[in-house]
Amino acid sequence: MNLMMLISTIILIISNIMMFISIILSKKSFMDREKCSPFECGFDPKSSPRMPFSLHFFLITMIFLIFDVEIALIFPIIKLFNLVNFFILMKISFFFILILLIGLYHEWNQNMLNWTN
Repeated sequence: MNLMMLISTIILIISNIMMFISIILSKKSFMDREKCSPFECGFDPKSSPRMPFSLHFFLITMIFLIFDVEIALIFPIIKLFNLVNFFILMKISFFFILILLIGLYHEWNQNMLNWTN
């Protein structure tokens, strides 16, 4: 128990020394307004929050998130091929991918994938 406390104390001291050295050696200027202001989505944080927002940009973001989650859901299915009955897993996988393809077809028909619109 004493060894763990000693190691924890040493780690705490070393990390504090490293943070202190980093603060001393950094060349960050606190006078620069642009660097000190937060940056999210290209909006100026000092301007009005009720600016018009591109709906097309929002739709592209939602499409990306949907397909990103879809990839996260397909990866475990690959691992299950050795553990579960192959034909049942193929039916489930086919149904899942069919739903995603129908959604993609709908997005294509609504011209959500066309950036020039």
